[in-house]
Amino acid sequence: MAIVGARVLMLLENCPYPRDDRVRREAKTLIAAGYHVSVIAPSAPGEPGEAIVDGVHVLRFLAPSAARDFVGYLWEYAYSMAAMFLLSLRLLLSEGFDIVHAHHPPDTLALIGAFYKLLGKRYVLDHHDLAPELYYARFAGKGNVVVYRTLLALEKFACKVADHVIATNESYKAIEVQRDRVAEAEITIVRNGPDLEELRTIDCSPLSEMKERRTAIIGYVGVTGTQDGVDHLLRAIHCLTTDLGRTDFLCVVVGSGDALPWLESLSHQLGIENHMQFTGWVDGVPGVGRYLRSMDICVAPEPSDPYNDRSTASKIMDYMAFGKPTVASGLPEHRFTAQDCAIYARPDDERDFAEKIALLMDDPAKRERMGQKAKKRIESELGWAHQSQYLVDLYASLLPQWASN
Repeated sequence: MAIVGARVLMLLENCPYPRDDRVRREAKTLIAAGYHVSVIAPSAPGEPGEAIVDGVHVLRFLAPSAARDFVGYLWEYAYSMAAMFLLSLRLLLSEGFDIVHAHHPPDTLALIGAFYKLLGKRYVLDHHDLAPELYYARFAGKGNVVVYRTLLALEKFACKVADHVIATNESYKAIEVQRDRVAEAEITIVRNGPDLEELRTIDCSPLSEMKERRTAIIGYVGVTGTQDGVDHLLRAIHCLTTDLGRTDFLCVVVGSGDALPWLESLSHQLGIENHMQFTGWVDGVPGVGRYLRSMDICVAPEPSDPYNDRSTASKIMDYMAFGKPTVASGLPEHRFTAQDCAIYARPDDERDFAEKIALLMDDPAKRERMGQKAKKRIESELGWAHQSQYLVDLYASLLPQWASN
């Protein structure tokens, strides 16, 4: 099925393009299917206001300062919505577009989608995160109930306005059906599968010298926000050294987020700084992949809460794509993703997490078997080559007037 001339506008508020892996893969997939794709996103330092990136037309607005409280978030969203709307009007007048594909959250993007629906455009809601649950997770369950209810109302409004909803897993689909009253036929699941073609470009590892001096390299790759449980990992590492007497390892945390300075301080408080390496942000799939290639055991320490229990940790699929065994909290979506390619610790039990790490440290043959199964699961089902077809089929159904055999 070829697509001739259809134009797509993607809206991305919380991450520069092409840094967000899911948005980049979706945009590249649609370009390959014959669509014209434009993305409006915040700029990273030094980026131009407009560029062509791998065939994608990118319009950028100056990113607001990082929000640290409720007033900060209000300002961020108000400013970003205004900036994105103005850039979308510019694009409408200069090139036009047929469909608005908004990457939520924030669900305030639905206001822009609703406006363009009045002009006859189609609106797709790509549901990356559950904003109400994420809000409570970021504030350790101590958020304001009025804010939570407002986020619920915005989510329901966004789902009501959308012509179609893209969910990242079955748990999100269930929320959209049960809480937001979306018909199942109006939801398509497109998982965050890694692109194996991108991974083949990766060369040597920056951890190779350290690897020679350690029994195991333990690795975490992803955001280091308050909701991600990296503090649970650090306490598990403390248990590994003090309770289990293990010192023959290095734990590498690849990524950044608002909790990173606190995590670095916590590693000193726990006395494990000699066993830790924090890389900060590493740009691009090749950059992250060079670290992943030398890791022996990967970890997903997210705590159990209404957000993490329903969310797919894309880091786990990245681990699996590299054939790495994983120790993960025993959360529902973690178990669905990794199945028997991971071993599971009791959620929020740092001693049990440490014991599971030690078990894999002492069993290289088990690590190898788990890694081989993991890679096969990505290649046969979860990889982007499989997931991308769901996206292409969805677009063909939304814009049948553009499709030709």
